[in-house]
Amino acid sequence: MNVLSTGLPGVLLIEPRVYGDERGFFVETYRRERYAAAGIGIEFVQDNLSSSRVGVLRGLHFQHPKGQAKLIQVIQGEIYDVVVDVRSGSPTIGRWYGVALSSANKRQLFVPAGFAHGFCTTSDSAIVSYKASEVYAPDCETAVQWDDPDLGISWPIENPTVSDRDLLAVRLRDVPADRLPPFDGP
Repeated sequence: MNVLSTGLPGVLLIEPRVYGDERGFFVETYRRERYAAAGIGIEFVQDNLSSSRVGVLRGLHFQHPKGQAKLIQVIQGEIYDVVVDVRSGSPTIGRWYGVALSSANKRQLFVPAGFAHGFCTTSDSAIVSYKASEVYAPDCETAVQWDDPDLGISWPIENPTVSDRDLLAVRLRDVPADRLPPFDGP
């Protein structure tokens, strides 16, 4: 597998090795030892699957405490995946990275705890699978506005469909300090 840095510390783009022929393909989507050797020595404790139609935008979400590292991949369709550094005191707080993940390119994105995550569906529909290092804890979750002007995220869709919860999200600068994970290194 090929592991690429993204410009945000700890956020990694992974290109698994694909074995294909006229019958189809095979991809090893996770092997603990291989990912640990690549710097992802996280114990994943929960797997999630979501389905979205074109134009749906989910996020930007993070948990603190009980931060979740995530390993994201698309099973069917295509999304534009975005991560934002929300760690208080981080030299890259408020910086974001976005990438197309699809069933065609088979890329994965590793998002460490301390980063907000969101995506929008750019194909007719998409099925997204992701591993998490901590169980979902709604009382620890915070949502940042997907269109926060201070972040300036270039989403590839206009007028997305978002949840009521995401409509109530606040700008990153308005998140109470005790809701932000602390920066403790790269």
